[in-house]
Amino acid sequence: MSVDKPNILVVEDEPSQLELLSYNLAVEGYEIFRAESGEEALLLLKEHSIDLVILDWMLPEISGLEVCRQIRRNKQTKDIPVIMLTARGEEDDKVRGLDIGANDFVVKPYSIKELCARVRSNLRIKYDLNTSDTLEFEGITMDIKRHRVHVNNNKVSLGPIEFKLLHTLMVSPTKVFSREELLDRVWASNIDVETRTVDVHIGRLRKQLNIVSDIELIRTVRGFGYSLDSGLN
Repeated sequence: MSVDKPNILVVEDEPSQLELLSYNLAVEGYEIFRAESGEEALLLLKEHSIDLVILDWMLPEISGLEVCRQIRRNKQTKDIPVIMLTARGEEDDKVRGLDIGANDFVVKPYSIKELCARVRSNLRIKYDLNTSDTLEFEGITMDIKRHRVHVNNNKVSLGPIEFKLLHTLMVSPTKVFSREELLDRVWASNIDVETRTVDVHIGRLRKQLNIVSDIELIRTVRGFGYSLDSGLN
């Protein structure tokens, strides 16, 4: 990411909204790339180094969800933060988007000020991940640059959300994080999704770690949250 002027791709099929977003983000100091369709967005992602994508859910031909899915499948783009714009405020829709790999949601109509804050937050998280090298704790080795995790030299396959959850826990091992804190750190803002979303992804992370470790490394603090710990019964 260019610290001076990050590149943001705005994908929106409504010209007035595309212009509004592009103008306000440019005022914030970002370099803006525009796309009015999913196909155009995927082409721009191949041609340019993009630091963050603002992606409308409802797009012609290729949906925003499918664009997000393809971003996550591509080795060159899989770590780019994606903020989805949607008129769909239902929890199940948001969970579906998060499962596909969206980092954050902004529900229409939205505040430009709030959107810009979420952009800054997502870019900060990306920068923090990219400037670290490796983390180690109780046999877990996390290679931040290569997006790889090993436990006792055994490779662990994690999705983008589970990777960020584990990163958050490993930065402060033994610290107990509330579900709200994890929502804020992993999804960049406390989005309007029930905290059970955290439980679902913690469950997936725990399952993958347990495949290669005999030690239960993620501790549940009932009624509060989770921590990375050792020597658990």
